[in-house]
Amino acid sequence: MPSPLGEKIRALRKQKKMSLERLGELTETSKSYLWQMEMQDDPKPSADKITRIAAALDVTPDFLLSAPEGTPSEAVADQAFFRKYQGMSEQDKRRLRQILDAWERDP
Repeated sequence: MPSPLGEKIRALRKQKKMSLERLGELTETSKSYLWQMEMQDDPKPSADKITRIAAALDVTPDFLLSAPEGTPSEAVADQAFFRKYQGMSEQDKRRLRQILDAWERDP
């Protein structure tokens, strides 16, 4: 029987229409390991794996590990977005800020 962690990972992956193979590519994890995480009773992934999976699924590690709800709240999505933003190159950050500035100016 899958653990709450495995059920959450699987549900988020399915919501994003992402295959195990694609999630594996994004997280540098084997497809079989991800399947085991989703299906095992008590998976014990490393903190690094949880962080990579959370980033690929646009949630926070805390959401995967402790949040009881199956769908991330807007606050969780915002935190995940900010983490992605922090990891962007300065050029990409500049582009994103320009988009936001243009959006704010648009009546």
